[in-house]
Order: sequence, then C-alpha cells, then structure tokens
Amino acid sequence: MAEPLARRLLAEGLGTALLLATVVGSGIMAERLAGGNVAIALLGNTIPTGAILVVIILIFGPVSGAHFNPAVSAAAALRGELAWPHAVLYALVQIAAAIIGTWAAHLMFDLPLLQISTTERGGPGQLLSEAIATFGLMLTIFGCVARASAATPFAVGLYITAAYWFTASTSFANPAVTIARALTDTFSGIMPANAPAFIAAQIAGMGAALAVARFLWPRAPRD
Repeated sequence: MAEPLARRLLAEGLGTALLLATVVGSGIMAERLAGGNVAIALLGNTIPTGAILVVIILIFGPVSGAHFNPAVSAAAALRGELAWPHAVLYALVQIAAAIIGTWAAHLMFDLPLLQISTTERGGPGQLLSEAIATFGLMLTIFGCVARASAATPFAVGLYITAAYWFTASTSFANPAVTIARALTDTFSGIMPANAPAFIAAQIAGMGAALAVARFLWPRAPRD
C-alpha cells in the first residue's frame, strides 16, 4: 500500500472504533425504544450497522484497505497483499479500537464504562452461524475486489445487514468485534466464555473462503 503505515493504522483504528460505537450504541438505543419487542430491537441494531460499514469503507478504504477485522487482515497477509508484521499491527489496533468504540457507546448512554457481558451465545448452531457468516463476508470481499471493487462498501454493508437476520448468532464475523462485545452487558453483548469458540469459528470460515476464492477468482501469477 502506498500510504505510510502510521496513517493506515490510524484509519483502521478510527474505522473500527466507529463500527463498534455504532454496533453497541445502536443496540442500546434500539433496546430502549423497542418496548420489549426483540425483533424491532434487532432491526434497530441491524440498519445502523450496515449503514456505517458502507460509510467507513468508503472513507477509510483508500487509506488502509478498510479491514476493521483481524480475519480480513490475516486473509490479506495469506494472499500476499499485506506483510505479516503489518497484519499483526492492524489486528492489535483493530482490537484496541473496538474496545474504545464500545466504551464510547457506554459513555454516550450514561452507562458504566467497564462491563462484562452476561449474554449466552453458545451451542453448535451459534458456531456454525459464525463460520458461515465469516465465510460469506470474506467471499463478498474477495469477489468484489476481483470483479467489482467499487461495489465493495455497499456489498459488505448489505451482506452484514442480511447476515444479522439469516444467522442465529447475528453475524459477528470479526474477532475484534467479538472481543469488544464481550465487554458490554447490553443488547449486543456476548459472554467472554463464548468468545474463543466464536473466534475459532470465524477463523475456520475465513480459511474456507480463501480456498473457494482461489478457485472462483484465480489471480495472475506474480513475477
């Protein structure tokens, strides 16, 4: 990438923080306004999340690639598109920024800054959901980059909007998001005990998508 590493890391941090502030903040707002209707609350959480993804990919994509997700950064490194030391830095910044974004949401809604989620999200269906959600997200990214790069922000936003509803887990599909959401005892939380299995399922989904993408969209050999 042409941009200096420090600029790319700042873009990744800002984008990831905005993403989590939106995920957690819209979940809090939705639950408060839904009057106990969980379907309405989920819809109120879904729409802002899909919308903010379009925005942050559009504004930060030209700087850092708009990963906002350690699974995406790892995939880029495995594909030779990002140096591994840079991918590690991307992931560390994404995780830290995700936590900061979660804390910002707490402060905006006058909630305690430090929380631990008590929301149970365990079981085979949840893990399968996370593997499928991440698999689909990665295929969306790979396919758009290969054939329709300008559509990437919109495709990613729409995919996550859909995956909130067709997966039992509501599509975390992101290790940094999973870690941060373990630190909020609000609508979007996940118990810390459930987080490692979610992350393992996400990594599995990413690996499967890499294999399929190599077949569907083969790239020209490097010199």
